[in-house]
Amino acid sequence: MRKKDAQTPTIQVLERTFALLDVLASHTEPVALKEISERTGLHPSTAHRILNDLAAGRLVDRPEAGSYRLGMRLLELGNLVKARLDVREAALVPMRELHRITHQPVNLSVRQGDEIVYIERAYSERSGMQVVRAIGGHAPLHLTSVGKLFLAFDDPARVRAYATRTGLAGHTRNSITDLGRLERELAQVRQHNVARDDEELEVGVRCMAAGIFDDQNKLVAGLSVSAPADRLDESWLDKVRATAAQISRELGHRTA
Repeated sequence: MRKKDAQTPTIQVLERTFALLDVLASHTEPVALKEISERTGLHPSTAHRILNDLAAGRLVDRPEAGSYRLGMRLLELGNLVKARLDVREAALVPMRELHRITHQPVNLSVRQGDEIVYIERAYSERSGMQVVRAIGGHAPLHLTSVGKLFLAFDDPARVRAYATRTGLAGHTRNSITDLGRLERELAQVRQHNVARDDEELEVGVRCMAAGIFDDQNKLVAGLSVSAPADRLDESWLDKVRATAAQISRELGHRTA
């Protein structure tokens, strides 16, 4: 086993899991349990128990009894990370330009389960210096402009399931908490390819958003401008659309 250092996990089972995955990652072919045990210093029964749990989560595959290899779920997760990194890189310069035009925060968000997560933001500090930061905040899909984009492009049955799971809880008096009203709003989003948040997440803040698509025509992120409710300019809408389309083209998206 590795000698402990400042980067070693404090939970022993995680340290052992990482060691097992490292051994499997160093081989292109399935690895026998005996070799895994020898390489990690784990007792065969301990390695077997952890590997079986990893197999249950599809992080590890068992092509045959007594041998293991990395599982397909790692590829799926890796592709998600890659997509987010790609869209962030493609979005940075266009986001700065949109911020220069609007002088309001420009947000890049992705879906994570029943929420959207903000992964980048372009805005100005008091000094006027333009900065871009990954902010890591999250919010319910139905209360945000980008979240509505993802719901609008989802299957209607999945939207109903989302409503059941979340109860469509509201944050302000403007929040949409009724499924019928939400479905009508999503129909408008699909028709116009833009979405809005009219003080539904936070009183005094309004947003407008357009979707970002990849080369498979899949909605992978949303671009939004947020502003004080009395300063959101409708003329920005076309600029938000155009900027989102520009980022989509960088990702290989081509319109029909």
